[in-house]
Amino acid sequence: MSKYDPLAHFLERCTESEVRMTFEEIEGILGFPLPPSQTHRAWWSNNASNNVMTKAWLSAGFETEQVDLEGRKLVFRRVKPIASSRQTGEGGKAPGKKSPRRNPLFGFMAGTFTIAPGTDLTAPADGEWADMAWGKSSRGREDAA
Repeated sequence: MSKYDPLAHFLERCTESEVRMTFEEIEGILGFPLPPSQTHRAWWSNNASNNVMTKAWLSAGFETEQVDLEGRKLVFRRVKPIASSRQTGEGGKAPGKKSPRRNPLFGFMAGTFTIAPGTDLTAPADGEWADMAWGKSSRGREDAA
């Protein structure tokens, strides 16, 4: 549990795509003053390894932008869709839907090309090159016959 979790919880409950806040409002949500490093632009970057507070707003699905250090204000912009229990039901899942069992990138190129039946994908594409690289003994029986 992080001391910056109250900010993450606040942002998770927001339904807007942009949340404009002053540093004082952030301190009010947290219940303590921001550290002295808040005066450095890098502290407000969206690099997850930057600081613990960065992880809080990133985990809530937001990134910072329009950081005004002199005016002590910024904008949190939503970068992930809302996944609240009001919209999706308990546990963040849509009612009646099973959670996916594999990465959504799996099969992302499905249907973009086909491989002819009987094609050996492990065979060298160019037999002459295979002979030069590994010698004639590397070729399959059908080539040797």
